[in-house]
Amino acid sequence: MAAAIKKVGVIGAGQMGNGIAHVAALGGFDVILNDVSADRLKSAMATINGNLSRQIAKKLITEDARKQALARITATEKLDGLSDCDLVIETAVEKEETKRKIFNELCAVLKPEAIVASNTSSISITRLAASTDRPERFIGIHFMNPVPVMELVELIRGIATDDATFETSKAFVAKLGKQIAVSEDFPAFIVNRILLPMINEAIYTLYEGVGNVEAIDMAMKLGAHHPMGPLELADFIGLDTCLSIMQVLHEGLADSKYRPCPLLVKYVEAGWLGRKTQRGFYDYRGDKPVPTR
Repeated sequence: MAAAIKKVGVIGAGQMGNGIAHVAALGGFDVILNDVSADRLKSAMATINGNLSRQIAKKLITEDARKQALARITATEKLDGLSDCDLVIETAVEKEETKRKIFNELCAVLKPEAIVASNTSSISITRLAASTDRPERFIGIHFMNPVPVMELVELIRGIATDDATFETSKAFVAKLGKQIAVSEDFPAFIVNRILLPMINEAIYTLYEGVGNVEAIDMAMKLGAHHPMGPLELADFIGLDTCLSIMQVLHEGLADSKYRPCPLLVKYVEAGWLGRKTQRGFYDYRGDKPVPTR
């Protein structure tokens, strides 16, 4: 039978982590937000407050709901602070060795019946689950960015994930007001299996000189009615994350069509990762974004 989730832990206070903490607290769950950096935790709480305030301005929530949500979130720099959580969602960098290390340390302090989830956007849930002491209580819960705005959550079962964990996770996501797409455990799941090759192809289009940054983004916004151009979207996601997902697809499916564009590799090597570093396919250091190519 599905268990009741009351307290939710979130590992990582970055863009995805603070977004998940935001929607979980707004959904009525007690939330423990964990990060090794006190500054990131402080910044995350400020971001959550700001995003809740924007929801008030749009008349999506009330001031009372904002106050209650903030009161439900507790920040901690220690994994020990997650020990009594019913569900813990990891949102660390998209590197398998980093996630495995976190799960190893987390399982040592977590109660045996707790569910562990990863917000990974591409890595095998089966493989991550095998690095824990509870593969049957491990699942992929992949939120979309920005979490408070995007309606979809992908649920991914590993080969060992049991029915109770799956049903409990479904009930948790439903309580957040999100829609669920169930994906099989294949590299990059559904959304990124389709989205990232499109972004990678847009980068190849730039690399080959078919069009410049502005032309490519304008073509897809006005020609395909996308709300954001693929290069602008890549900057928003983070070029390092885009590269990691393409590498997972290329290695996992062994098909040359998933080969990361050399220009994407070059930008990541330069440390031009998009919005988070102020430079990517656009330069964000001025009053308005300026294409870098």
